[in-house]
Amino acid sequence: ASSVGGKKHSISTDYILKVLGLDVCSETVVGSDMQRGVSGGQRKRVTTGEMIVGPRKTLFMDEISTGLDSSTTFQIVKCVKNFVHLMEGTVLMGLLQPAPETYELFDNIMFLSEGYMVYQGPREDVLEFFESLGFKLPPRKGVADFLQEVTSKKDQAQYWVDPSKPYEFIPVSKMADAFKNSRFGRSLESTLNVPYDKSRIHPSALSKTKYAVPKWELLKSCFAREKLLITRNRFLYIFRTCQVAFVAFVTSTLFFRTRLHPRDENDGNLYLSCLYFGVVHLMFNGFTELPLMIFRLPVFYKQRDNLFHPPWVWSIVSWIIRVPYSVFEAVVWSCVSYFTVGFAPSAGRFFRFLLLKFVVHQMSIGLFRTLAALARDIVVANTFGSAALLIVMLMGGFLVPKDQIKPWWVWATWLSPLQYAQRAISVNEFTATRWKKISATGNNTVGYNVLHSHALPSAGYWYWLGVGVLIGYALLFNIIVTLALAYLNPLGKAPAIVPDDTENTGG
Repeated sequence: ASSVGGKKHSISTDYILKVLGLDVCSETVVGSDMQRGVSGGQRKRVTTGEMIVGPRKTLFMDEISTGLDSSTTFQIVKCVKNFVHLMEGTVLMGLLQPAPETYELFDNIMFLSEGYMVYQGPREDVLEFFESLGFKLPPRKGVADFLQEVTSKKDQAQYWVDPSKPYEFIPVSKMADAFKNSRFGRSLESTLNVPYDKSRIHPSALSKTKYAVPKWELLKSCFAREKLLITRNRFLYIFRTCQVAFVAFVTSTLFFRTRLHPRDENDGNLYLSCLYFGVVHLMFNGFTELPLMIFRLPVFYKQRDNLFHPPWVWSIVSWIIRVPYSVFEAVVWSCVSYFTVGFAPSAGRFFRFLLLKFVVHQMSIGLFRTLAALARDIVVANTFGSAALLIVMLMGGFLVPKDQIKPWWVWATWLSPLQYAQRAISVNEFTATRWKKISATGNNTVGYNVLHSHALPSAGYWYWLGVGVLIGYALLFNIIVTLALAYLNPLGKAPAIVPDDTENTGG
């Protein structure tokens, strides 16, 4: 069946969906605090399926019924039982006082109390063992409740039914000794003492690599997932693209070419303002990556710690998958605004304008992904993100020209990526032929005067220098993201404060 063409998933994935009863919601988002998704029981089963869809056949599940009703717990345990029986898995599950229907789903019982192994063996034989000690399950009493109370000093007496001798409290240690000497304990010991035949070991029984599949397969799997997530979140990306087109339309009508002419420095300042606004808008557009990254971090940390994939695979794929989107946004902004505003009518300068918009958007995405990966909290990340935008804008070289910044803050301008973007896009425009006519206020050209009045360079190489620095920033930010994802852990919850009982309170 897995060789049939056109299958969306592998046969193993479809089989696990059926076994866990998730086929009815396979196309439903899991959901979050703000988005309704699958139910609580289905979410628990999604986590189980996420772990068993690979080569893992052994699961350790502790208190999975927390926060769930008995019906939902029964459904989950039933699905796990299907996995054990149909896929030959092994599950060690710890539950506190399960319902009788849930208890009947277990094959074997491991009964622990006060650090002792009171019983381990088939579920059907546990009552027979306690009857051999003189205790019997009364009618209409759940076995799980009986097992919890039969070891309690306060509740044990009500189950005593041996008429041959009076009741005397049997501690847990004596129950454990009785189990070792019973046929149930001896049967278990004989099973454990049989030496394993090493000739039956399968070559694939032990993993010799850290990850189950090759790196190339991991890259393809992560790429397919990122593509699916972008498809599911297409409304967000379509809305963002429409927003870019709308803002570009408003900008082009505000700086309309019929009202702008490359005649003097006043017109040049308006052109420079339009160029600056376009760069700043694309920087702001990358801010939406910050909450998206924060939202995805919990799932990433879980999968990273369970060795689903290395952090660099996830980081590289999530970066590459956004490159076409950055190209599309740069094309939309450039096509709507460039010729409408009336920038230099040259094909070469248009494509350089387009390239610069692309690298600015990539740098912005990398910047906010870095803040999200380092902060790991939406409130902290938003605070630092807003501060970073303000500082980058302030040191960008337009609001305050570089030659007017105090000497002790000049160094910060060289760290601002917006300064390099502003210099590159300004040089690309004001070194055009139409800006090379001699100004009426001096012997220099109009373009030179506009650039010089804002402390911007006029050499042509500054365009490629700015593009190179922005690409370097994008690479640097994504390297930092990768390192943060590899070595940082999710922020823990605030620990409870336990008062010191021995402290003298003066009461």
